[in-house]
Amino acid sequence: MNWRWAVLLPAGVAVLGGCATLQDILQGVETQESAPWVPAGSPRPASEAESLLLYFQYLRKLPGPDLGREHEATRQAYARSRTDFNRVRLAMVLSLPNAAFNDDGRALELLEPVAKNQNGRLQGLALLLSSQLQEQKRMNANVQGLQQKLDALKSLERNLIERGR
Repeated sequence: MNWRWAVLLPAGVAVLGGCATLQDILQGVETQESAPWVPAGSPRPASEAESLLLYFQYLRKLPGPDLGREHEATRQAYARSRTDFNRVRLAMVLSLPNAAFNDDGRALELLEPVAKNQNGRLQGLALLLSSQLQEQKRMNANVQGLQQKLDALKSLERNLIERGR
């Protein structure tokens, strides 16, 4: 009886693993078919992370009005399906500099669960984006502090010039 379990258990695991692989492939096909950011005629991205990197390249080339439409489409996709893929995708859109809808804080919130998921396929990309946004936030705070100091020095200089008159 024990030898049957020794044979059946690995076979069952292999079958279940095959189902997961098949599901991953089918999800990849669905993602590919609905991904206008993948250049026509190019091979299908090997992973969701590769697809998201292509998406970022696509975003950078979009003119303003198209960016607004892409933001709305990405927001709706996330509302329909709160997958890690859609989370990272929306975070990418929200973190675009100089966009009217830029919201680095919200982007960080979206990335946090993906970055914390030790078994997630997009953890590395989420960690990279999250650390980039945190560093940008820190630098912006430094710039604001320096600007305040510069403004204070300008004010002091004006006061000294007015006293000298």
